[in-house]
Amino acid sequence: MRRFFEKLLLIVATHVRAMLLTPMDVGAAAIVEQAGRVVLVRHSYKSGWLFPGGAVKRGEPPAATIIRELREEIGLTQSVPPQLLGVFVRRRLWVTNMILLYRVREAVFVFKPNWEIREVRLTDPAKPPPGTGPAIRRRLRELLGEASQVGNW
Repeated sequence: MRRFFEKLLLIVATHVRAMLLTPMDVGAAAIVEQAGRVVLVRHSYKSGWLFPGGAVKRGEPPAATIIRELREEIGLTQSVPPQLLGVFVRRRLWVTNMILLYRVREAVFVFKPNWEIREVRLTDPAKPPPGTGPAIRRRLRELLGEASQVGNW
């Protein structure tokens, strides 16, 4: 019995060590399209224009995450089902973020500013507004076929 618990402790310690040394967060973001324009949002706690999205909850399918986040952030009422465009990684300090990027077409939404999202902008994907970061600009160029997709956010 003692040997069993020693093995179990070793397995648990190995997993805890891996979680502490190589933590990973999974998020979902969306390029939301409406009449040839894309939705960019301005957060209350981040600077610049970003795609809407957020963290994937434990046990939640990422496609369900993006619909939930769009309902919460921009007031999405309807769209076609999300289409996965790519999986990207970004390293922030010791944490790796995996970002699943979806395309959401024919979006209908009713935006009301909330604690998280202060502003929504429908913009020409070829001309993102000032304050749009390089990762978002890159994803828009990929969407337009002006750049090949890379795996880093």
